[in-house]
Amino acid sequence: MVPQDLISEVSAHVRAHDALEIGCETGVPGLFAFSSERRTEFQATFYEPVMCLVLQGAKEAHLEDRTVRYGEGKSLIVSHALPVTAGVIDATRDKPYVSLALQLDLGLVRSLYDEIGPQTDPVRASHSMSVADGDAGLFDAVARLFRMSQDPVEVQTLAPLVLKEIHFRLLRAQHGGMLRQLLLHESPASRINKAIALIRENYKSALPVAELAAEAGMSQSTFHEHFKAVTSNTPLQYQKELRLMDARRQLLSGGKSVASVAYDVGYESPTQFSREYGRKFGVAPRNEKTPSVPAAQ
Repeated sequence: MVPQDLISEVSAHVRAHDALEIGCETGVPGLFAFSSERRTEFQATFYEPVMCLVLQGAKEAHLEDRTVRYGEGKSLIVSHALPVTAGVIDATRDKPYVSLALQLDLGLVRSLYDEIGPQTDPVRASHSMSVADGDAGLFDAVARLFRMSQDPVEVQTLAPLVLKEIHFRLLRAQHGGMLRQLLLHESPASRINKAIALIRENYKSALPVAELAAEAGMSQSTFHEHFKAVTSNTPLQYQKELRLMDARRQLLSGGKSVASVAYDVGYESPTQFSREYGRKFGVAPRNEKTPSVPAAQ
């Protein structure tokens, strides 16, 4: 059962920052508070490695071949950077959606190898976006982190200890299998993570799958299989998602033509760009307008 006082405290924090439906930072770097008093439209966004603890209400995220619903009392672990379409599906003024999201520190994850020890989980035991019940220990640790975020002295002195505890608990969680795989530098999860970083650094350029597979130390067929299992996208689909999301950011910023944006993100044909943009976002790029409700965790 989620502590009602924590729900009230997080909701009050978001309201105090005038951040309903968009979320806000807390005093701990990487810890964000969210609250929404209504359902939101599904929007394309990018989930970095993150843990989300839902205190009330529910949200849903769609990948290419996967739908993930996370509601009250659930914890979400995202181990790899993923393009998703997400929205709040359960929220009212009397019972808003409330959650806390913590960006995961993969360096901290790997530093816990000695404490966790070698793992025998099969790679397919957990997807890179998985949900399970949040246990009492995790709720307690996240609640302590949020509450100490109001005190800069506690943040500086105690937050690093609680952050380590939270990462430790996530590694031991039933849905932490993919995180556990990241403890091993040569695991498929770690190799795909390396390929993802390469795609994100060079998404505007042509990236032959053969080169990505070689960088990951895999055959093309094995690389393609593992990449799809981890991200629910093929490598080329993943690159296209990055291009389209960057294009949308540029168009919403204004001042650039559709053709110039298309060329800037790596498209050779503005016509193809417009077609794929419309398919992705449901609006022609020339008609793009700033969304009224940004996606929240």
